[in-house]
This record gives sequence, structure tokens and C-alpha cells, in this order.
Amino acid sequence: MAGSTLASPSADPAAGAAVSQVSVSPGRETWRRFRRHRLAMASTVVLGLLVLGVIVGPWLWPVAINEIDFSAQLQGPSWSHPLGTDDLGQDILARMMYGGRISLAVGLAAMVVATIVGVLIGALAGMSRKYADPILMWVTDLFLSLPQLPLLLLIIYLFREQLKAIFGVEGGVFVLIVIVIGGLRWMPVARLVRAQFLSLREKEFVEAARAQGATKMRQMFRHILPNALGPVIVASTIEVSSAIIAESTLSFLGLGFPPDIPTWGRLLFDAKDQLDTAPHWALFPGAAIFLTVLSINFIGDGLRDALDPRRVI
Repeated sequence: MAGSTLASPSADPAAGAAVSQVSVSPGRETWRRFRRHRLAMASTVVLGLLVLGVIVGPWLWPVAINEIDFSAQLQGPSWSHPLGTDDLGQDILARMMYGGRISLAVGLAAMVVATIVGVLIGALAGMSRKYADPILMWVTDLFLSLPQLPLLLLIIYLFREQLKAIFGVEGGVFVLIVIVIGGLRWMPVARLVRAQFLSLREKEFVEAARAQGATKMRQMFRHILPNALGPVIVASTIEVSSAIIAESTLSFLGLGFPPDIPTWGRLLFDAKDQLDTAPHWALFPGAAIFLTVLSINFIGDGLRDALDPRRVI
């Protein structure tokens, strides 16, 4: 009978596929796309092992970083010292694990500073329809045109002692390096956020919110910014690697942390005079910096592909 006729079997799979496709959450779809980026997944494993090593390693290898043993000077890798020793007989593995915490913390903290400043300036410029946009972009271009390394050195030279007196030796240098590196790395994020805001502010859902009386602040933080976060997340991962390189450069030049705080850059600085007799002293910290920066860059590439709906993966 006509009233009891079942739906055709050919229609069921299509309906089921449509339902299953709708039920997939955006987060799960992003993770699926990210997993297909093999280099990003391999880099995630490498970076995870490095982070786990610097956090858990000191408990598994409880060797004092300042323990001096002149009988073990400049020894190569061995069972007692897996990564060798320096010119004072100090264990390089223990010093690398301790210094890795500081290098990674500087990278993450500077990324947070650069991202917050960049998002605020880019959002204000992107939402402005009058004078704020050209003024803020002029300031951004001005900072982009400044030579960053000489400016870093100048600011650290001028304010280093004052911050040491306030926060202590280690805390003062950490705060100064994070503020300086983060304060000079916000420009790419600002330009990216501005471009996203200029595109999104004319979309239908923003116009609908504007027609309902939403204020500019609500439009920015409730409607536009959540849809612009994908490119910002990708740019932020790149800022982490840039901050780690900047901190390593400052430490290598002797303007970073004090000599008794063995960051990866400081280890390279201490090893520069022993490259012929003890190449392992510079090889392992350099490899740690290289692997960390390379892994973060590949993870950024994977996030870019996963968060871009226009890419077919």
C-alpha cells in the first residue's frame, strides 16, 4: 500500500552520511586533518619528548648543575656523563635539562606577550573606519623597519640593572628578555589580525549582530575574533621558535642570563672556545635548539593546513 511504502534503500546511505557529516565536531575534524600531516605529527612527538625531558629529566638524572669535577674536564659522552662534560667537569645533560626549562619558558612567555599585543592592535586597526587604522599601521611599519637585534641589545643594556634590583638576578633577566622579545615580535600578528578583521567585519553574521545593536566591543570579541583565531594560532607557534632563537642569540652574545644559569644559548656561548677539543659541548645544545625550532615550525604548518577549510587534506 502507498501509506506503508518504505523509503528506498538508496536514500538511506545518503541520509546517514549527511547526518554523520553534520555530527562531526569542528575540533574532531581539525584533529583529523592535523593527523594527516605526517611531519607535524612527527614534530609533535619530538617536541613532546623534549618538553618531557626537560621537565621530568632532572628527577631521573639527579646531578647537580654546578657540581665541579676537574678530573672529568671536557670528557666525551660516556655512561657516567651521557652528553659529556664542560671545561669545569660539569655534566652537560643535567645543565641542558635545567636550561631547557628556561629557554622554553622564555619562548612561551614571549609568545603570549607578542600575541596579546598583536591581537589588540590588529583588532583595533581592523575595526576602525577612521584615523586609528592608518596610525596603528604606521606604528607597526615603524617597528618592522627597526633593526631588532641592536634594539634588543640597547634596551637590555639600559634596563637590565633596574629590573635585577626589583625582581632579583634571574627573575629580572627573565622579565626583561620576555618583555623585550615579545614587545618586538607583535607586528606580524597585528598585521594578520587586521587583515582578518577587515575581511570578517563585512560578513553577514557581523552585519546581523550590528543590526541587532551589538557594540563594537561585542562585535570584536564575540563574533569576529573567534573566527580569526585559526591564523593567529599558527602565527603564535612561529613566535615561540623566534623567541627561543632570540633568547639563544642574546645568551650567546653574553647579554642573556648570568653564567651560572645554563640556558641552551649560554651553553653555546661557553663552548665557542672549545669547538676543536670538545665539539660535543656545542653539538648537543645546538641540536636541541635546532630540533625545537624545527618541530615548532612543522607543527605550525600542520595547524595552518588543519585550520584552513579551503585546503583539501
